[in-house]
This record gives sequence, structure tokens and C-alpha cells, in this order.
Amino acid sequence: MQSTPATALSITVNGQSHDVEATPETPLLYVLRNELGLHAAKFGCGLGQCGTCTVHQDGQPIRSCVVPVSEVAGTEITTLEGLGTADDLHPIQRAFIAEQAAQCGYCIPGMMMTGAALLQTTPEPTDAEITEAFAGNLCRCGTHTRIVRAIQRAAGNVAGTTA
Repeated sequence: MQSTPATALSITVNGQSHDVEATPETPLLYVLRNELGLHAAKFGCGLGQCGTCTVHQDGQPIRSCVVPVSEVAGTEITTLEGLGTADDLHPIQRAFIAEQAAQCGYCIPGMMMTGAALLQTTPEPTDAEITEAFAGNLCRCGTHTRIVRAIQRAAGNVAGTTA
């Protein structure tokens, strides 16, 4: 069986255009990590079921382990590295730190990207909306309670606190 040859593709990630050499069916996750050196999105299940590899495509959360890089040409990809900087954290990043929402931290980039997308469309989510939005994100350490509090904090829903 002969594989598809690598071709030059242009993708936009975190506001910057990148020319990458990859086969069209290469998962976006591999290009992000191996070609662009963006390591926040993690390989979890490889089936799009755990959420660890979540990034945004034109503001919508996608599972980068199952999206071929050829399908993101002409769109804007945002990774956790593009949400905020060390000097100017995104509200979701500040909230996760304040709530100490990470234990091992492996799932946290995907959780933050899912949370940021939720807050973009639903600025004041209910607990049920948060639960529904995170139904496809797995955390094996059991910090779901803190993750929910972080989302509430980022939305300004934790009494007396702000992100």
C-alpha cells in the first residue's frame, strides 16, 4: 500500500500563517506538536473521545487528533498557547489557576479550550450547561469539581470572585 506524498500546506495558527509539509490526512494534532512545536494540545485517545487535544477552529472546539490538517486550510486555529500569554492570561487560564483545577494537568489544555468556547457562546452558563459542554472531556484525576468552579469563576458566577 502506497501512502500519500507529503505536500506543502498553509495553515493559520494563533494568528500566524505557517507553511507545513504533511500528507493531507495527517492529524492536525501531529502538525501542531511536531511541526509547529505547540505542545499544549495532548494526544489522549486518538479517537476524538477524550478532549485532551481540543483546539478551536474559527472559534469552535474541535478534536485535533481526528481532524486532517488539510481540512483546516483557510480557517483560524487557536491553541491554548494562543488564548493568552504569561503576562496577559485569558480569564479561563486565570480561573483554572485560582481554583487549582489541575492535578496531573494532562487534560487541562483541552478543558480550558472547551471552557473558553463555552463562555464565548454562553457567557453565564448554568451548571447543567457546563456539564453538557464537558461531557466529552475526560479527567482521570477527578478534578471535575474544581474545573466546574473554574468555569463559574471565569464567567463571574462564583460569589465574590472574578477571574
